[in-house]
Order: sequence, then C-alpha cells, then structure tokens
Amino acid sequence: MEYRSLNQAMQARFGCKVYKLALDGGMTCPNRDGTVGDRGCIFCSDVGSGEFAAPACGSISAQIEQAKARVERKNKGGKYIAYFQSFTNTYGPLPYLEGIFREAIQPEEIVALSIATRPDCLGPEVIRLLADLNARKPVWVELGLQTIHPDSARYIRRGYDLEVYDRAVCRLKEAGLEVITHVILGLPGETREQMLRTVRYVGQSGADGIKLQLLHVLEETDLARDWREGKVPVMELEEYVLLLEDCLALLPPEMVIHRLTGDGHKRDLLAPLWTGDKKRVLNTIKTMFARDGVRQGSQL
Repeated sequence: MEYRSLNQAMQARFGCKVYKLALDGGMTCPNRDGTVGDRGCIFCSDVGSGEFAAPACGSISAQIEQAKARVERKNKGGKYIAYFQSFTNTYGPLPYLEGIFREAIQPEEIVALSIATRPDCLGPEVIRLLADLNARKPVWVELGLQTIHPDSARYIRRGYDLEVYDRAVCRLKEAGLEVITHVILGLPGETREQMLRTVRYVGQSGADGIKLQLLHVLEETDLARDWREGKVPVMELEEYVLLLEDCLALLPPEMVIHRLTGDGHKRDLLAPLWTGDKKRVLNTIKTMFARDGVRQGSQL
C-alpha cells in the first residue's frame, strides 16, 4: 500500500523540503466568544491549538523571522509555508485579514499560505479574498472537521453540522483553493469502524489533504476533567499505528497526508504520554509501516 506524504508533495512541487512557520493572527473563535459557544471545543487549550505558534509579538513579519530562527539550522536558505494556526483564522474584519495574509506572503521564501479555520467562518467575501491571494501564492484552507458522527460532534462541542463542512469544501474548491481536513482519531465513544468511516468520508469529500491525529489530553481543558473521571480511554502506540494503516488504505492515492500524528506541549500533556516522545512515535510508525508494506508512493 502506498500513500503520498506532505514532504514528498512539497519536494515535487517546490523542489526542496519546505518547513511550516506557525503564526498567531491574534484572533479568537466563535466557539469561545459566545457566538456559537463560550468554552471552545472540549480538547482545545487556551492557545487555540497553537501550542507551537510563534508568540504574537506585534507583527506577522516579526513572527515569521522568529519562527524561521527556530528552524534555521535545519533549513538554511530554504522555503517556508506561513501557517496561521491558533484559533479561527478567518474570524475577523476583512481588512484585518487581508493585511496579515498579504504581509505573510510578502517574503520571497514564503511559498504558500495555510490558514486553519472553521467551515462556518468562510463567508463569500472571505473566500474571494483567499482566491485573490491564491493568484499570488498557493493558499491552503485547513478545516477542523474531526469527526462525521453527530454524537461525537456534540461531545467535543464542535458547533456546526456536517453539511456546513460539505458546503465549505464545495465553495472553496469552486474558488480554486486547496482544502486540508483535520480528523481526530480516538474520540470517546467512537468505534474503530466509526473512525474509519470519518476518514473514508473525508477521502470522498473533495479535500486535497488530510491531517490525522490521535486525541491527546491537555491540562486546563474540559477534556482533562473527563479524563480524570475515567471517561476518556486512550490508545497504545502500536494500536494507533495499526489504525493509521487502515485509514491510509481508504484514502485516494492523490490525497496528501499532511500529518500522521500530533503532539501537545509536554508541559501540558496528560495522556497518552507516549505522544510526547515524538522520535519514538515516528520511529515506530516507520518500523511498523515497513513491516506491513506501507510506503510512500510516487510523486505523481
């Protein structure tokens, strides 16, 4: 079985390894400010899933330079993706969004713009802006779907129905934009088959890429409370890798796999603790994939 990794896709597209620079646009989320909800998604930390974003330090240009400095030794003279990661990055006044996004793509070494957001925060004027930016440099829109199952969506307090995701993907693709969908594996109450149904759905939804991530429990989240009460079982590493293999088998070969795992900040991580050892996780994935005949395919 073959799959197409992000690194492989970037090598084919840009001719070199490309690093993401996680940025903070200074926005919040309708699931926090009372528009949809006021406590956020149950797993979301107080930095809005932006644990590794550069601190909001006055300007996007300054954040880019700060983020570049962290990977400079690994990427001398290389290329980067400006990644607006924290909270909902299309949830703000249009002039503000245009300003920070144009600032982010200004440097020559920035080859693409990636924007994490919610599918219910993509009005026509926002999509027109993103399409205009896409004419200058590739724009990816990352949608936090996580699951297709209504009970799970209610539990995590996602705040929108599956049809909202479907409409957003359709509108984004019509505008010529690339779509990456986030999926969380291991949500409480979901069976293995339900997780695979979500992945299959994303593969058929029109999305160009997918991020697969195991549910992890962070301190100071509502999920942490449920975990302490014994309501949140977590997977073992080998179990998770076997699930990944089944997920990849369901996806179209041209879909780019942007992530096979994820990790929270070690200081906040409660469970599963093995996710904090990134080297071990990646080595186990590599070893088990090789054993089971899972490999990266052609660059297409």
